[in-house]
Amino acid sequence: MLLGIDTSGAVSVAVARGRLEGGARDVEPPEVLAVHGDDRSRHHDEVLLALVEETMAEADTERADLTGIVVGRGPGPFTGLRVGLVAARSIAGMLGIPLHGISSLDALAHQALAATGGAGTAPVTVAVALDARRREVYHARYRRAADGTVTREAEPAVDAPADVAAELTACDLLVGSGTGLYPQLLPATAEMAHADAGHLILAAAQRVARGEDLSDTAPLYLREPDAAKPTARKSALGR
Repeated sequence: MLLGIDTSGAVSVAVARGRLEGGARDVEPPEVLAVHGDDRSRHHDEVLLALVEETMAEADTERADLTGIVVGRGPGPFTGLRVGLVAARSIAGMLGIPLHGISSLDALAHQALAATGGAGTAPVTVAVALDARRREVYHARYRRAADGTVTREAEPAVDAPADVAAELTACDLLVGSGTGLYPQLLPATAEMAHADAGHLILAAAQRVARGEDLSDTAPLYLREPDAAKPTARKSALGR
């Protein structure tokens, strides 16, 4: 039993039955049993653990049944992203089970590609653009080959929408919360705002099956935090 947690934008939690096995391309993908989420962007610490319990209860799973956790590494806001990572690390450490990290953009790309159906006969490209605040978007681009293999063509980055509009809209699919904020520059091909934790698990399973190492769970912040430590102390007299 696998637990998926993503707090890169909204909060999403999923439970799936299956395994993450390296080099096992012929193994069936995990079966997602339950997914729950909360779309509010500033209440991650208040709702996450309750959503974990609710999702596990729906999947008729207890923590002792878990054999692995997949957590979204972002990119995303500092506070919200940290809530999910800390919770995932705490649960994995307490249970002594593996923790796998994957970009939340990867999960949203997997979700968009899954909505198109099977692999088909022609490659499909997808771009993901998430709200990064400061009038910027986090973005990445992917390609699914005719055999179903998905590769990331451009690493996660943060830019102004106008600076990346041409390359993102050139893709067959464009999804993410950034499309809703900048519809003229980034018109969405489908309404998918945030990563779904079920697809987080499925995307991780695909990458592990290809032999990729997902042991890195460091957050993908991509830029410095809004709050910074002062470089010098202010005088009590205001000088």
